[in-house]
Amino acid sequence: MSDLSRRIAAMHRRDVLVAWAFVIGLWLAIVFVAIATWSLAPSGSARTVLLIGGATLLVFNTAAILAMLRHYRQDRDFMYGLDIKFLDAARALRR
Repeated sequence: MSDLSRRIAAMHRRDVLVAWAFVIGLWLAIVFVAIATWSLAPSGSARTVLLIGGATLLVFNTAAILAMLRHYRQDRDFMYGLDIKFLDAARALRR
């Protein structure tokens, strides 16, 4: 495995971990808010509407991040290769 391939793999792995951390953080935040505000809802129907809204938010945001990760995996050599090229150029200019 070449140095460029290792660097691309490392960048991709880090981005995947960060994306999953955001998904987990979002789920935890929505569950926390639902639990913390449960008693504030004026009626059972309001709670149902809020639960459906929260679930919709979680499903769409999770699906969007999964789609982003799929795109990153498909084009990772091009995208990360370009990033590494510009990072190396910027590093060379600072020296």
